[in-house]
Amino acid sequence: MSDKDILKRKIAVLGGGSWGTALATQVARANHDVVLWDMNPEHVKSMQQTHLNQQYLPDIPLPESLKFSDQLEKTIQESNTLLIAIPSHAVRGFLQNTKQWINKEHHIVWATKGLEEGSAKPVHQVVAEELPDCEYTAVISGPTFATEVARNLPTAVTVAASSHDIADEVASFLHYGNFRVYTSEDMLGVELGGSLKNVLAIAAGIADGLGFGSNTRAALITRGLHEIMLLGLAMGAQAETFMGLAGMGDLVLTCTDNQSRNRRMGLALAEGLNIEQARERIGQAVEGVKTAKEAWLLTQKYKVEMPIIEQTYKVLYENKAPIDAVHDLLGREAKSE
Repeated sequence: MSDKDILKRKIAVLGGGSWGTALATQVARANHDVVLWDMNPEHVKSMQQTHLNQQYLPDIPLPESLKFSDQLEKTIQESNTLLIAIPSHAVRGFLQNTKQWINKEHHIVWATKGLEEGSAKPVHQVVAEELPDCEYTAVISGPTFATEVARNLPTAVTVAASSHDIADEVASFLHYGNFRVYTSEDMLGVELGGSLKNVLAIAAGIADGLGFGSNTRAALITRGLHEIMLLGLAMGAQAETFMGLAGMGDLVLTCTDNQSRNRRMGLALAEGLNIEQARERIGQAVEGVKTAKEAWLLTQKYKVEMPIIEQTYKVLYENKAPIDAVHDLLGREAKSE
């Protein structure tokens, strides 16, 4: 794709939560034509009037060039790149409701981390099934907290696509200033890393909430990465992907910082709250809760031993006490690394 074509991109960011707003801010910061869509008219009106997303990114000014819309059909039809930033469980329904306005020339990019509820399919497979004519697809992942991106703090991400050309084209409208983009062709590996780290962050929050300390956290992260890699290789992903930003980078970030909603879920569970009470306290979607069930299904399907994922699943879905889950992990037989 030529530089002239890149300059003509009209980008719609679909989803006005914290991550969608942060990405729209970055694209606008890079001097591209971008509109941020959200389904809530009052939320959109507030952003139009104040150039703030006070609900999700309080007190962070948004670029004056950033436009806002609650008109989904118009937003899609007037754009040629769609950047989807909605929860993973909603992606298929969203595409089913909008594909009448999407054509094969649209570039479909998503920044969604998670597996489809009920099928455990990664988002790229859902997109391929719902939009079979769209050849230009890519995923954005990596160690990113939306607040830090919106504040223009140095950040690095991975863009994975089915070809280098597509990955480079997506990188071209994101890579600017303090936001660095690396490219990959391993969409499956990038998506698995971005999804499974949320489950492990819940486990890390549980361990820290129970007071098990830094040694435990380091061991959990290291062995958690091993589990992600085992499953990824069984499913056909590339090992090196999990040593990069979308694997180890995202895992370390999410397991160690309380900006992570998934880590805070684990802390709340260790405190004795149930899932609904913890969700209410956090106030936003916690992707790792749904992903834990899908990850457990994948361990059964591919016959991969993933004890941290297993124990986290049991805490979330079988009412296992967090302290018992940790003791069962520690009580496993010694084995070679």
